[in-house]
Amino acid sequence: MRVRKVIAVLGTLLALGAVVPSSAGAADETAEKHGAKKPTVVLVHGAFADASSWNGVVDRLQRKGFPVVAVANPLRSVSGDANYLKQVLASIDGPIVLAGHSYGGMVQSAAAAGNKNVKSLVYIAAFAPEKGESALGLSNKFPGSTLGDAVRPIPLGDGTTDLVIAQDKYWQQFAADVSRKDATIAAATQRPINDTALNEAAGEPAWKTIPSYFLVAGKDKNIPLAATKWMAERAHARELVEVKNASHSVAVSHPDTVADLIVRAAR
Repeated sequence: MRVRKVIAVLGTLLALGAVVPSSAGAADETAEKHGAKKPTVVLVHGAFADASSWNGVVDRLQRKGFPVVAVANPLRSVSGDANYLKQVLASIDGPIVLAGHSYGGMVQSAAAAGNKNVKSLVYIAAFAPEKGESALGLSNKFPGSTLGDAVRPIPLGDGTTDLVIAQDKYWQQFAADVSRKDATIAAATQRPINDTALNEAAGEPAWKTIPSYFLVAGKDKNIPLAATKWMAERAHARELVEVKNASHSVAVSHPDTVADLIVRAAR
């Protein structure tokens, strides 16, 4: 009889072990069943690109179960672009992780200010301005940017000028670690930025009150590596990732690394 009781007890313990979560993954599944929700990841592209530049990152985040919105950044002015992004953020329920590339960092720094739903800011080879700073001023603060030699102006007749990267210079300037074929397509589909946006001074930045995460590209020819590292240190970044051989188009060439950083920021 005693042996039978021992066997019965062991059987009960094994049965319990089969249903008790034994890993973080199981705990996450249980939390989701009880209404827990992953934050929405909002991606903001920069100049000389469009929302499709996030495609590889979007795919990886969606496979991990994150809702994602890749915003069409107007690229007209910091204040105007930030106001548009604010409306997008206001339409989203629940927590948000905001990630910006390049000039997109200027926009998210302004748009997230005062928004309690934005839990983290992720800067992907991006500007993180202090009040009064401009994208143009930050890109010239340290030596190394060759963007000025690669852009072509398009006067708009209203006193402002749109800027694009000359297509024959796009691959080496913007996306040297992307395939020549993909870079050629990106050069043809790039969206111009108005010079107003590059010269406008930033307001009070959200990174002062919201945790920030930075990824810097080691061979960035648009924003010097020294500038992005300096901005990350100034913002007291929770994490700084350097992709040593990456071009400015690091979200295209290294989508796994970018997505992984965003996932860590989401936690």
